[in-house]
Amino acid sequence: MLYCDQYHVPQTLEEAFDLIQTNKGSYKVLAGATDLLPWAREGRGGDVNFESVIDISKITDMSEWQLQGDRISLGANVTMQQLLEDPFLRKHIPVMAKSAVWFADDQIREQATLGGNLVNASPAADATPPMLAMNAELTLQRKHNGKIKHRKLSLDKFVTGPGKTSLEDGELVTRIECDSMPGYGSAFEKVGHRRSLVISTVCLAALVSLSDNGRQFEDVRLALGGVGPVPVRLHESESCLISKPVETELINKSADLAVKNVQSRTRQEYRREVVFNFVKRGIIEAMKDIETNYAEVDKNIKPRKNYG
Repeated sequence: MLYCDQYHVPQTLEEAFDLIQTNKGSYKVLAGATDLLPWAREGRGGDVNFESVIDISKITDMSEWQLQGDRISLGANVTMQQLLEDPFLRKHIPVMAKSAVWFADDQIREQATLGGNLVNASPAADATPPMLAMNAELTLQRKHNGKIKHRKLSLDKFVTGPGKTSLEDGELVTRIECDSMPGYGSAFEKVGHRRSLVISTVCLAALVSLSDNGRQFEDVRLALGGVGPVPVRLHESESCLISKPVETELINKSADLAVKNVQSRTRQEYRREVVFNFVKRGIIEAMKDIETNYAEVDKNIKPRKNYG
């Protein structure tokens, strides 16, 4: 069970940082609490007691989003349900809606926040691969000598290991900035023990843009989760396709290159098989999402079991 002596609900960042400093060393920050509460309820950590819980879910600035040139700035408290339903977000970061569909059920999506999913730093977090593929950068803030300081850190530098991040003492992730990608086709693939309400075994985010005639890859973004200690961007697989013709052989090569990123200590053969087919299928589904003429490629691509 989870217990706390004091439960604080700050309305502003200034209030939140004051509470953090007042309760230094004895507080727990939460927003949606969709990871913390199940962990405590299931007794995985025994009885858990925090002297102070600081609930930052009511800080308005952290729940807003805006377009800034070719980037989207998202408050860390934007929920998975908003990513799924909001028309503006679906237009500019469509892969997040596809990821959110797999994220538990409506009730949990209403509570779960984008920032919380990233800070949790699970190797198989559903939000991390899409955000990696969109070159996400996090704003980290803390109060020092009476002033709120901030720094920015790319997502690939922020997550350092399973459950580990570059957050310093007293810091909060307040915003996430990523590329705006209207017009890209996108796909999200996930395998677990069931469709949702489950931690991914492997998950993939794919984003694709094609030439006007649909015969050449203009841009490809691929990122994987659940294959090693941290989610990874598949730069080599992407480079294999960018500015190249849309051909089955090249897509297969891209999938082959992705397989070597599997670093898991368990079920390696299974994960390699999944990764190979996920990369192929993700690219094809992303192309379908653009509504272009991919028919000849799609017809010739079938699941392949000898991934090596």
